[in-house]
Amino acid sequence: MSEEINRRDAMGLALGTCAAVGGVFALAGMKKAWDPLPSVKAAGTTTVDLSNAQENVLYTETWRGKPVFIIKKNEEMIKKSSPNDRAREIDINGDKYVMFVALCTHLGCIPAYNSEPKDFFCACHGATYDVSGINVSGPAPLPMLIPAFKVDGTTLIIGEESEAYKKIVANGMDGSKPLDKKA
Repeated sequence: MSEEINRRDAMGLALGTCAAVGGVFALAGMKKAWDPLPSVKAAGTTTVDLSNAQENVLYTETWRGKPVFIIKKNEEMIKKSSPNDRAREIDINGDKYVMFVALCTHLGCIPAYNSEPKDFFCACHGATYDVSGINVSGPAPLPMLIPAFKVDGTTLIIGEESEAYKKIVANGMDGSKPLDKKA
């Protein structure tokens, strides 16, 4: 056996080295593509001061580029609440609020709020949601999603998990699956 490298072996070694370096760069690129964008990381939480919130007024905030609807319920809304509605409420200093990502679960349109009948209507395909964001009629398959939240006094922090949020998720009321309409 000869100690010197012949031309074919040198070309094979060079090709293997290039392939290995290219593979490392490809893996690094794939990892970078899987990581959240810096804008998403920066928009991880949204803080909303609800100390001056009025009843039956729609407040719209932006969280991670998505609209979030927040409504302070009045006495009439609370009295008409079903068990499902009550399970989706957020208690902030004794006041009842509803909050959800304002995207129709059918095709992602933004529903309009009707303050007199106190419901949401998606004009694209006719989906209707009650004031708690629960789908009532139309093609929408799910309630609107409640994002993770935390309450700090009269401040609502959207994007942070709290025990109240975990309870809503554990009860299946966050909008990730269909609700029992009988409740």
